[in-house]
Amino acid sequence: MKRSSPSTVAARPGPARQDWRLLVFVFWVTSLVEGLGVSQIFALLPTSLRQMGVPEADRLAFVGLFSALLFVLGMPLVPLWGVWADKYSRKAVIVRSALVEAVVFAGVALSREPWQLALSVLLIGFQLGNTGVMLAGIRDVTPSRRLGTTIAIFGASGPIGFAVGPALAGILIDGLGWSLSSVFWTSAGLSVATGLLVGLGSREVRPEVIPTGRTLDLAFGAIRGVLSDPVVRRIFLIFGVAFLANQMIRPYLPVLVESLVGPGPGLASSIALVLGTAALVGALVSPMGGLLGDRIGFRPVLVAALAAGGAVVFLMPFVPGVGGLAGLAVILGMATSTVSAMVFGLLATEVPAARRSTTLNLVYLPLYAAGIAGPAVGAAVTSAGGVRALFLLASLVFLAGAAVILLRRRPGAGGLEDADELEPEPIPLGEA
Repeated sequence: MKRSSPSTVAARPGPARQDWRLLVFVFWVTSLVEGLGVSQIFALLPTSLRQMGVPEADRLAFVGLFSALLFVLGMPLVPLWGVWADKYSRKAVIVRSALVEAVVFAGVALSREPWQLALSVLLIGFQLGNTGVMLAGIRDVTPSRRLGTTIAIFGASGPIGFAVGPALAGILIDGLGWSLSSVFWTSAGLSVATGLLVGLGSREVRPEVIPTGRTLDLAFGAIRGVLSDPVVRRIFLIFGVAFLANQMIRPYLPVLVESLVGPGPGLASSIALVLGTAALVGALVSPMGGLLGDRIGFRPVLVAALAAGGAVVFLMPFVPGVGGLAGLAVILGMATSTVSAMVFGLLATEVPAARRSTTLNLVYLPLYAAGIAGPAVGAAVTSAGGVRALFLLASLVFLAGAAVILLRRRPGAGGLEDADELEPEPIPLGEA
């Protein structure tokens, strides 16, 4: 007996009447607030563990392991959130994420013991899965000729949030004398506000094709569809390489800052300078990366961004002061934001409409995989060879990603090797 396919789709009932500019604004603010709160967890985690009395010999390992907890629960749930969003409601899935964020940040604010902090960080897994859904919604309402720049602008929201989070924490802690708990309570309130913004300030945008069938069948089918497509598979691989390198070092940037300025007053502001400035400049450059990709092609921009990331990470542990470290972090932020913009653009333009929403829903699977592996590797390497050895290893990972793209370019290979297949046609300057 022939079995019905879980990927059977129904046509979208009608065109969405959502203004694309308003939708981008609402999703942009939502993504920014999420980045703000999560970046504060990354930035203040070493300080929180020290204040909780974790021995210095164990703190570096704890930083890596706690950072990996962010993605342990989230990764298996990502395909389910995407299916539920396409079948029922994208808005509901995004609002769910914002409200869970508020619970997570409140839990961090209330934590007084390492195990309580670990449990709160673990709950972040239930808030993930919204970025791909927002990307899919933006893709469905944005005019094609503005797509590359629009996605790059949206992609800048997370890095800006990662810039604002440590900067705000530095002002509140060093400037106003707030406690760490008060900082996280503020982030919890902002998350509730973004949930209301999405719920009341945007309309439901349905995908071009609406999946039917059992949720688990659709979720596993989505993963199979992504992994069986050689183009998507190679794009995800490159994205995963970039994320792996970044996730290896991100939890340890505050530790690198602390090694330069020492603990005590001024540490939060110094962390804000390094992490916040880098993320902000990276966010501002991200739309320019989208424009470059539209005009000269995604592949050369990807290679340049990965190579720049590798060079900068290699130099980071050798700089003598916070100013130099902040300057290198700015270049790293530019590189990683550009990589993200190129990957989002490739997926939004190269994947067929029937699979586009599903693929974009899963766009951060490489991040979640790297988010588990990267900090875990970081914990092992720093325990064995120190922070400097970790940064050198991450540099090699970045450079390996650039080398793979260069060396695998050959006619007829498909995917990232086929420049004509993946790069957009140049846009005449007069049509921008």
